[in-house]
Amino acid sequence: MRLDLSAVVGCDPTVIRDQPRDAAVLAPVIERDDGHSLLFIKRSEDLGEHPGQMSFPGGGAEPEDVDLQATAIREADEEIGLDPEEARILGRLDAIRTVTDYAVSPFVGMVPDREYAPDGVEAIEVAILSVADLTDPANYEFETRDHPTYGEVVVHYFHVDGYTVWGATGRILVDLLELTTDWRAPVRSRSDVG
Repeated sequence: MRLDLSAVVGCDPTVIRDQPRDAAVLAPVIERDDGHSLLFIKRSEDLGEHPGQMSFPGGGAEPEDVDLQATAIREADEEIGLDPEEARILGRLDAIRTVTDYAVSPFVGMVPDREYAPDGVEAIEVAILSVADLTDPANYEFETRDHPTYGEVVVHYFHVDGYTVWGATGRILVDLLELTTDWRAPVRSRSDVG
C-alpha cells in the first residue's frame, strides 16, 4: 500500500503554542517494491519519559536548532544515523500535545531504504513497518481513558510484527494514515492530546 504523499505536501498544519516545551519528530517514509513503510524506533527502557515505547525519531528542541524541522532532522541523525542530506522533507502534520507537556510537531520525509543503526542510548532498536500492515483492521485497537486535564481521550494501538505503536506516536500515526490513505480510526479524541 502506498501513501498519498501529495496530501502531506499540501497540508496546512495546526501549530500549538501553549505548551512549556517544544519537540519535533520525523515520520520517515521508505519506498519499497510492495509499497510504503514507516520507520520507528524502540526507546530505551532507561529513559525518563516514554521508556520502551515505539516512536518516530525525535525529541526536544535545542537552542541551536534553527526551527522545529531542524530539531526533527538532528534527532533522527543522533538516534538512527540518518544523514540530514538523506531526508527529503515533504511537509508537516498537525502538532499534538503530550501528557508530558510537550507540543510535538511531526514532519514527514522520504528516507533511503537502508540499514539504520540505533544509538543504543535513546533508541535501542529500529523497526520498519509496512503501511499495509499498519492499516490492517486486525492490527488495530483503541480504548478511551479519562485524562485529568483533557477529559476523555482515545488511545490508539497498532500491533505489527511484535511491536505496539501507541500513545503520542499512535496519535501522529492516525493523523498521517487518515491524511494519506482511506483508513479511518473508528473513534477520535475531542482534544489533541497524544
